[in-house]
Amino acid sequence: MSAAVYKGFTKEEMEFQFNPQAAVPNQKWWTGERKKASLKARAALKSRLDVPYGASPRQVTDIFSPRKREAPVLLYFHGGYWRGGSKEENCHLAELFVKAGAAVAVVEYDLCPSVTVADIVRQARSAVAWVYRNISAYGGDPAKLYVAGVSAGGHLVAMALAHDWEKEGLPRDAIKGATAISGVYDLDAVLHITANSEIRLTPESARENSPFLHPPLPHSPLLVAVGGDEPKGWRQMSEDFYKLCKKRGLKCDYLEVPGANHYSISAHLADPASPLARAMLRQMGLASQR
Repeated sequence: MSAAVYKGFTKEEMEFQFNPQAAVPNQKWWTGERKKASLKARAALKSRLDVPYGASPRQVTDIFSPRKREAPVLLYFHGGYWRGGSKEENCHLAELFVKAGAAVAVVEYDLCPSVTVADIVRQARSAVAWVYRNISAYGGDPAKLYVAGVSAGGHLVAMALAHDWEKEGLPRDAIKGATAISGVYDLDAVLHITANSEIRLTPESARENSPFLHPPLPHSPLLVAVGGDEPKGWRQMSEDFYKLCKKRGLKCDYLEVPGANHYSISAHLADPASPLARAMLRQMGLASQR
């Protein structure tokens, strides 16, 4: 494979296709809006903040309590290309899902380059196991555990679904449903963009953590979503991942969110009128509360 051309794109085109910061000029505005919405949600909801699930300071989760006990649980992984983002800036979705009757756990994790992508995958799986074992103390029902994530968080969702949970002493279908949103599934592509100077993937670690090479096991329904205004390469990556999951026997749906780019798609998670939020609520057996 030529270093100058990947999947038909030149090196310059790769930045636009697979580096969202290059593709969305107003990404700082969308990030600011998400932060404001997250502050509003944190102020409005009953919560337990910075609950540890692991040893490092960032291995913590914010848990937003449901209105009634034994509620379905949404575990959410934020994005940031494994090198940015925080739970404080990504809990904007909690208000919609709590009002609909869910418990919400927004998970923090360590970031590159201080750790590797493989480390983050292990932390994400640890968070799933911790939530399954402990969420009942916060009003959630572990038998109704759902996971979702955007961008790098979508990758972590895919890698959680690829895990053999029986080795952890959990049911193999511990995750009852999942939504991977504009996820990073082709880690080889990351080797060809400037963001990898911080992510520090190697060809070996890209293969080790690739959802295309380690795809989800056919135990949990999966919704693969992507923004309709994402670049062609990113949309194709999501569609190819969806087709792979279907081929492997997963109950899988594909949703292209009209008009959404890599940063604006997060706002759809807090919008009761969005087809993405409605699909996630349906998966959890919940109805939107407008």
